[in-house]
Amino acid sequence: MDRVSGRLIVYFEDPFWVGIFERVIDKKLSAAKVTFGAEPKDIEVLEFINRNYYHLHFSPEIETTVKETKKNPKRAQRDAKKQILETGIGTKSQQALKLQQEQNKLERKCKSREQKEAENQRLFELKQEKRREKHKGH
Repeated sequence: MDRVSGRLIVYFEDPFWVGIFERVIDKKLSAAKVTFGAEPKDIEVLEFINRNYYHLHFSPEIETTVKETKKNPKRAQRDAKKQILETGIGTKSQQALKLQQEQNKLERKCKSREQKEAENQRLFELKQEKRREKHKGH
């Protein structure tokens, strides 16, 4: 059976507020990073999730372990408070975001290289055309 879970971590990363969306589907974690700017209110975060969640670009999936334990409600409350006090993002999320960043970097390099080659080819053909025009005149 498919098991899906998700969470949003909002923290201050000078000078902006940042949100990390984590989703775990069948023991595979992927993450997406969003910059909010000014500190978002709860209602603004909820509206952002409702409007933009399906447009987020999640990182490639990384294998992770999912613990299947029942928690005492008071323990869950203490853990939630502890997570609120912590800053930063989990290492798995960092790995997923780093992988996405590397893929984007490779895509940009390929695109840049293709554009450069196309420009060089265009200049070469322009020089050839000028050369032909010059020799036609003689």
